[in-house]
Amino acid sequence: MTTPTVRTETDGGVALVTLDRPARHNAVDLATADRLAALWREFRHDDTVRAAVVTGAGGRAFCTGIDRAADVPQPTSPFSLDDPMIRIGPKANDLWKPVVAAVDGMACGGAFYLLGEAEFIVASENSTFFDPHTTYGMVSAYEAIYMAQRMPFGEIARLSLMGTAERLGARRAYEIGLVSELTPPGGAVAAALRRAAVLAAQPTDAVQGTVRALWAAKEAARAQALAHAPQLIALGSLPPDRQAELFAGRARNPQPPPVR
Repeated sequence: MTTPTVRTETDGGVALVTLDRPARHNAVDLATADRLAALWREFRHDDTVRAAVVTGAGGRAFCTGIDRAADVPQPTSPFSLDDPMIRIGPKANDLWKPVVAAVDGMACGGAFYLLGEAEFIVASENSTFFDPHTTYGMVSAYEAIYMAQRMPFGEIARLSLMGTAERLGARRAYEIGLVSELTPPGGAVAAALRRAAVLAAQPTDAVQGTVRALWAAKEAARAQALAHAPQLIALGSLPPDRQAELFAGRARNPQPPPVR
């Protein structure tokens, strides 16, 4: 029997969606990507769900992006890219019910696909945000674009370009507006569920219409920027075997950078 990679619980109109791969820091494999996309589509038709919270199991990580063990064959053309992560978020699946992200621990790289499509983020004080792409010879395109719409330009530029040498702490993330609420360690999910319960108690059509209006305010710029992402990734990233060498070498320098 296949072990589920995503758990869901629904109570009082709120669905709690939990990435359940703690041994892999909730990295997204292909089965997880498929399940997330299917869940958001299911919620569109489920009138018992009026709001959602997305989080990661284990307390050490929200999500660390795509699982390095996932095999994603790519076309040879630099004008095409197969990226399973672009379909893991609620907006990518046309869900306009509000989604709150609850971060407890690390959120890095491909986690930004989910954070970038949440309405707001609640994080525990021990959480950190970083983007390792450039360190391993990869272009951060989708991740940087999603987060550039949530953070001051200089902050996301620093985070994206510095790679594993940069860690953004929860306190600084709160100060710049990426995180809307801080909690003690382990408290992010409970706080997010409280906020989601308020959202679920409002008339759902009005809430969904407001969500859609908020995203419309920045949709044109985001769509134009994302259209460039596949080519930038294909042209600027190192070959996969060279990326793998750099990633394997991380164990030789295990000391994490200081958190700011």
